[in-house]
Formats: sequence, structure tokens, C-alpha cells
Amino acid sequence: NSKEALNSAIRIMKESGAHAVKLEGGSEVRESIERILTAGIPVMGHVGLLPQSINQQSGYNLQGKTIKDADKILNDALSVQDAGAFSIVLEGIPSNLAKKITESLNIPTIGIGAGPFCDGQIQVFHDVLGLDKSFLPKHSKRFFNGYDSFLSALHQYEDDVAQGSFPSSENYTDIDNSILEDISEDY
Repeated sequence: NSKEALNSAIRIMKESGAHAVKLEGGSEVRESIERILTAGIPVMGHVGLLPQSINQQSGYNLQGKTIKDADKILNDALSVQDAGAFSIVLEGIPSNLAKKITESLNIPTIGIGAGPFCDGQIQVFHDVLGLDKSFLPKHSKRFFNGYDSFLSALHQYEDDVAQGSFPSSENYTDIDNSILEDISEDY
């Protein structure tokens, strides 16, 4: 409900140092967006594939492939904009639908798995840095082989510790031995 959303948004802002909150959903979260905005908290919207509601959407599948679904996503985006959101994430939708939504809105769109026609792009850094060797979403690209690089570095760390070359004197500090002689073991 919108009261709970407001209380959560206030807590997030106070405890995290965030500058805004992001709400997933369309017309069904409009009242929550409006209520959060009354507290002076900026809101970013999020439509299309909704990771926090993934079980209700039957997995991480492309959304908006039918007339009914595409129409709902467009109208949800318009509702989020009309509620006062400063921008909106379009996730997991066909690129031509993202283009139509971007052209229909006055607020910036940020795409993830929504093609090149959004005002900006975002990706999961684990994907672009190649941290998960076994999975790469279709909409992403590995720009770095982080998995092998990190694994190699961790093996080097393990070897250095086992061989006694880490930590070395450059990695720690000693106190003067006279201090050790003057401390007592009374407790």
C-alpha cells in the first residue's frame, strides 16, 4: 500500500544516503509514487520485466510481445510519468516498443534489455565484467573476463599465503620489542 511504500522510502533515504528510490510497476504503484513525492523523495519508475515480481511474470522472459502486453507497458510508463517520476527503467521489452515509449514520454528512459532507443543504458556489472562464467543474458555483453582474472588472483593469494610470502614485512607493522617486555598478562 502507498503508506507502507512511503515509510519504506523514508527509511531507505535516511539509512542508505540514497538520493532517490525506484519503484517497479505501473498504474498499480501510481498512488505510492505520488505519496512518496509528497515527502520530497524523488522517484524513478520501472516497467516491463520486473525482477522483484519475477515469479508473477513466469521468469526472466521478454515482456510486451502481444498487443495487450505492449499496450499495458506503454500505459504503465505514461502513468508513472504522470505520477511524477523523474525517469523510468524499461527492462526486458522489445526495442521497437522501447523506442515508442521513449518517444511518448517527456522523462528519460533507461534501458536494460530494451535495445538502443532509450535515453540511457544500464547493465548488471557482474555480466559486463564477466564474473559469472556460466551465464550471460542475451541483452548483455562481456567487456572483461573477470571470472578467470579474479580466480587467478585468488589462487595467487592462496599460494602466497601457503608459501609464507604473504603477508610480508611491507604488509604489517610491529611495535618496539621493549613495549612487549613491559606489558603484563594480568586479566
